[in-house]
Amino acid sequence: MPSHDAQADLELAHQLADHADAIAAGHFSPGGVAWRAKADGSPVTAADCEIEQAIRTLIKQARPGDAFLGEESGGHGDARRRWIVDAIDGTASFAAGEAEWGTLIALADGGAVRLGVVTAAECGRRWWAARGSGAWVAGLPRVSAAPAARLAVTAAAELGDATIGIWPPPARLNPRDRRLAAELAARARTTVPAVDWHDTTPSAAVRKPSTGSGTCHGALLVATGQIDAFLLLGAGPWDVAALVPIVEEAGGAYSDLSDGRSGDAQNTQNAQTALFSASALHQQILDVVADGAE
Repeated sequence: MPSHDAQADLELAHQLADHADAIAAGHFSPGGVAWRAKADGSPVTAADCEIEQAIRTLIKQARPGDAFLGEESGGHGDARRRWIVDAIDGTASFAAGEAEWGTLIALADGGAVRLGVVTAAECGRRWWAARGSGAWVAGLPRVSAAPAARLAVTAAAELGDATIGIWPPPARLNPRDRRLAAELAARARTTVPAVDWHDTTPSAAVRKPSTGSGTCHGALLVATGQIDAFLLLGAGPWDVAALVPIVEEAGGAYSDLSDGRSGDAQNTQNAQTALFSASALHQQILDVVADGAE
């Protein structure tokens, strides 16, 4: 299998993101978009499926030896290099006609994610990183006159002074994860959303940490220095992979807290628990997680 230059891979990822943006624009409407419920109850739209199929086809043409993993169609191929795609992250927002949704594209080589691109067409922004090259954000379209800006996490060093994003809300968590969220909330300065993490009452008013921030994923709040940490309790690898290099290249840290339930970026079946944070806070949060597991 031929080797590929890291810059060429990143450029391909941007081209895939451009295609995703164009397809999404043809479906999105501020008045809302038709959707159906998948087996797990989560929403899916025609745009999710069309974007994923288009990206998969383009990768097959440009990198025929690479494998593919998508939220809607699962895994294809068994190569060391694997592209991991969430066609629309935030489908519920997309279906509701809200702006904060995006496409997540990552390239993993073995167990390590080498690059990540997050494009948010309706927000007019794109974030990306490749190993050793920093993390960046720029306006859309990519020919925008404004230059790309380098990302950096906060300098937060004490959990008691930190703002932590947590998702999903307590009513959707299992008892173990709800206890973990509540313990972190008790030790941090504040959480986003600012709710009682012991309360299991469902509430449609509870919104994602990224709502109103101009990003489409809580981990981007960490990478852009808007919050100090983000804990995602239950996700697929497509929800996480692209964010790992972006946060780490911005100076932050990432840990999979799944305790073997999902593990590496190629797993297709189980939920993944992911922690993104400013580096100085990371071990403090891991200590809380460890205490809660005892």
